[in-house]
Amino acid sequence: MARLPERLRLALSPDHADSAGPDWVVLDLHGSYPTHRTAPLQAMLQRTESFEALADRLDRIGKASWVRGVLVRVGGLTVGLATAHALGALLGRLAGKKRVVGYLPQVSMRSLLVTAALEEVVAPESAEVSVPGFAAEQLYLGSFLGRRGIAFENLRIREYKSALTRFSDDRMDEYNREQLTAYLDSAETGWVREVARTRRLDEARMRAVLDADLTNAAQLLDAGLITRIAYDDEIVTPVDQHWGRALELIRPQLSAKKLTRKVDGVAIVPVIGAIVSGRSRGGPPMPFGTGPLAGADTVVAALRKAQRDEHTKAIVLFVDSGGGSALASDLICRAVARSDKPVVAVMGEVAGSGGYYVLAQARHVVASPFTITGSIGVVVGKPVLTQFNERHGLNPELVGREKALFASPARSFSDDERAWAEKMMREVYDRFVDRVARGRRLTAARVDEIGRGRIWSGADALEIGLVDELGDLQAGLAVARRLSGLPDDAPVRTVGAGFTVPGTPSFAKDPAAALAALWPFGQERVLTWLDRAVTIR
Repeated sequence: MARLPERLRLALSPDHADSAGPDWVVLDLHGSYPTHRTAPLQAMLQRTESFEALADRLDRIGKASWVRGVLVRVGGLTVGLATAHALGALLGRLAGKKRVVGYLPQVSMRSLLVTAALEEVVAPESAEVSVPGFAAEQLYLGSFLGRRGIAFENLRIREYKSALTRFSDDRMDEYNREQLTAYLDSAETGWVREVARTRRLDEARMRAVLDADLTNAAQLLDAGLITRIAYDDEIVTPVDQHWGRALELIRPQLSAKKLTRKVDGVAIVPVIGAIVSGRSRGGPPMPFGTGPLAGADTVVAALRKAQRDEHTKAIVLFVDSGGGSALASDLICRAVARSDKPVVAVMGEVAGSGGYYVLAQARHVVASPFTITGSIGVVVGKPVLTQFNERHGLNPELVGREKALFASPARSFSDDERAWAEKMMREVYDRFVDRVARGRRLTAARVDEIGRGRIWSGADALEIGLVDELGDLQAGLAVARRLSGLPDDAPVRTVGAGFTVPGTPSFAKDPAAALAALWPFGQERVLTWLDRAVTIR
């Protein structure tokens, strides 16, 4: 028996209760919405839906002639601000074709951002309300580790580069506090503009809402944040399964197969997770590990595959990464720069440090106003277990050349090692600055001025020239089609590296891979990495 996914149900509008079939769709938005499809088995086990799959589903709903309206119930979202903004853009596009009503049993900064483009936003009388603005929280481990005899070497270029400071320090320094405060100010400004635009409210009034300590739906209605107080069954009447219309919404989308025929289109190459040398692979999920790893070999192979395909006319590089290996980031950056097809970069939640490095020479760069980007800087570090070893009777004996033990946690850097590391870091930083300067058509001095390891919101990055446009993946695809002379409906596919030659070591599996992934960068100690441990609330 055909059944709709739990996120999707059919309903009748109250004024069409005698209709022969349902005329509304009830869509539940919850979860994390990773940008691209995961493996089918993993998606089934984790009951996840990707952003890409949701976009396909909404496109089908928009084209279904029998759909009079869509009720979108938002609850339990665990997305970042950039994804919330992108979800809102999807719903806004759907609202251009159908009546769309947002239903918010839990009213939060994110749920209001998701429904910001909708003319109708409804909450029940008993809605939970929390609209406090934004804040950031980061746990510092310096004192905790120090009491256990563990120190942490933290060399960085430059003062805003905070990738390792939560391990080396016991508190936030003035530079990190400054850049996080600036990001939060930009995020609140972006939120106010998005929500105020459709509600047709004054931005000053919207800012006052954040200080008003709202607690109930009546106050939300008075403030203009919602348009009606009602329960969902006062908007639509749920119905039993309707096979024909259910199949129309859940069957595989035919357009997904367009590129199997020889049709010109756009290729998407994702760079998701920490950037490492070698092939892409999975890692232990956050917070215990790094999550997915974007391997330079895999990403470069995908870019070259798209290059070779005569029917791929443009490439969209989708980046959701805080960077990682400086070497791996440079290899991907070079592959982007050498493309003779237009490459449009689109930023996700984070495209910072190495995540910015890889896209710096793209033809056009698109970011969400809420993206964390920039962080043009370099770090080298390691834990130092000297006191820990002494306390626990551990005695690592060192034999051979001292510099060969540079990465050893048994001791701190010597003066010579620190000078060597700082020289190497300076070379990497200068190369990073040069890549950005060339790609963004800025002087090296200007890149250094806006670099120094500092993060920027996507909105602020637009102002200083690090991005070209604010938008989402759909905006990036539109630019790619325009640059390559493709029609607006030219098909899209996600490109991987393809199969490797059977028998190569890439098929091997290290039984210690799960532990190694806790430090995924192998022997590479020079990192263009933006630590993603900051929690934006």
